[in-house]
Amino acid sequence: MASDRGTLSRSAGLSGDPQAPWAEPSGPSGRRMPSAPRERKPALFALAILLVALGAGAAGLLVIRAGTKVQAIEIVQRVNQNAQIPVTAMQEVGISAGSGVSYVPWDQAGQVAKFFAATTIPAGTLLTQNMVASSSNVTAGEDIVGLSLKAGQVPGNLQPGEKVEAFAVGAACGVTAGTVLSQQAQVTDVAGSATATGSTESVTVAVQPADAGALTCSAANGNVGLALLPGNG
Repeated sequence: MASDRGTLSRSAGLSGDPQAPWAEPSGPSGRRMPSAPRERKPALFALAILLVALGAGAAGLLVIRAGTKVQAIEIVQRVNQNAQIPVTAMQEVGISAGSGVSYVPWDQAGQVAKFFAATTIPAGTLLTQNMVASSSNVTAGEDIVGLSLKAGQVPGNLQPGEKVEAFAVGAACGVTAGTVLSQQAQVTDVAGSATATGSTESVTVAVQPADAGALTCSAANGNVGLALLPGNG
């Protein structure tokens, strides 16, 4: 008697052919491997926000500073080396506060007038500290003499730092007209103008000690004239 216990029908093949191989089982479709949860870093995010804010603030500060003006000293007329810097050679000028340019503040103009030019300063130059010296090497060891001169006794547009020859314009103090009182005097300061009728011009010069006596006496008697030496300016 035929028994079918323990017997499987080969018709279970996909093709229905008893000789066809069985198909391999497959896993569940659409199944994905589990992924690790994404780690959040709130501290780094906050730091990034802070850096952006700081950058924006710095940029804004630069813009504000660029629009802010400070008052500086500009030299408006040539000042020769070793000459005292006159107030008339300076004017107030505004520059950007954040420009990084070295300058001398305008409120120090009164102090600057007591100092000397360390180098020749052309007109239109923004004054810096390294252009200013506390003393003049040229006038070291020389005597300083003040002169009050009228028109015809002083060259026009005389400037501090220039060199002049001082001579007697008449007979006084034991000297005759045309006597050279100082062959090479250094002009250290000029104030006023002798161009108008009756006006006088105050000129301060540095001379050798041997020339100071006769020059001072002649100056007190209005007996001094100045001639501009070649090679100035």
